[in-house]
Amino acid sequence: MPVSYSTPDGMTQPTPYHHLAVGTGSRHVHVSGQIARLADGSPVAPGDLAGQVAQALRNTATGLAGAGATFGDVLRLTFYVTHWSPDKIGEFMAGVERVADDIGLALPMPPASLIGVDYLFEPDVLVEVEATAILD
Repeated sequence: MPVSYSTPDGMTQPTPYHHLAVGTGSRHVHVSGQIARLADGSPVAPGDLAGQVAQALRNTATGLAGAGATFGDVLRLTFYVTHWSPDKIGEFMAGVERVADDIGLALPMPPASLIGVDYLFEPDVLVEVEATAILD
């Protein structure tokens, strides 16, 4: 594996993600922002943050697979969530946990940022996920 994860002493623990990823590969994979849409563009889980997180992560896994990568190769995840407030963390993590085993996403996750935004490109989109991976 070209990626190793850790959370060094002195950094906040526990968290649902590692604070540090070290990659040693040479092929960079960037998966653009994935949302809760099927391949035909139809929306999944309107109004359901957990459902949208789960589908966006499924789509991210599909993008990674297209490059020959898995979540084990991911250096970093970025989540954009509309109208974020800390009380939504349970619903957000429920979406992550719902699909983690199915898509090979180990918990704690790779280093991740969650960024609250007012809105995304369409009104029904509650979450968007970006991934950066590295391969040998």
